[in-house]
Amino acid sequence: MGKLGKEIIGIDIKKLSHSLKKAFADEWLAYYQYWLGAKITEGPMQEAIVKELEQHAKEELEHAQMLCDRLIQLGEIPPLSPQEWSEIANCKYLAPTNPYVKNILEQNLEGEQCAIKTYNQLLKEVKDKDHVTYNMILKILEDEEEHEEDLESLLEDLKLGKH
Repeated sequence: MGKLGKEIIGIDIKKLSHSLKKAFADEWLAYYQYWLGAKITEGPMQEAIVKELEQHAKEELEHAQMLCDRLIQLGEIPPLSPQEWSEIANCKYLAPTNPYVKNILEQNLEGEQCAIKTYNQLLKEVKDKDHVTYNMILKILEDEEEHEEDLESLLEDLKLGKH
């Protein structure tokens, strides 16, 4: 990021970077949780659920890329190890120890709800201060809200026995 770009940001870049690093860690953990859940899930509607989990994993990875790019633009290095991700994440990784589809969906729903809270708070922090980060976070939040809706719909279909 250029000198003027840094000057016009109306927020402390170190504080912003700290929040973005935590969000980056969340996205990597969410990616892995979705990816692994798609590999091991079993039960009714498995095919549809696996497809949805794989799509969500892909989008979480895209979010991590966006956050990484922004951190680098701000002159920061993203968190470098899975251990660090676990230590700094806002939303903790929930190991899919029970592969039944309902459990996998509920765990991912919990993660999405945490992400929605995290990104909503981050939006408030950067509003009218950092337009580039604001627009990026708004896009990510939109995806996370869609993920929540997708998971809730799948859980409802599962409950109603729509296999």
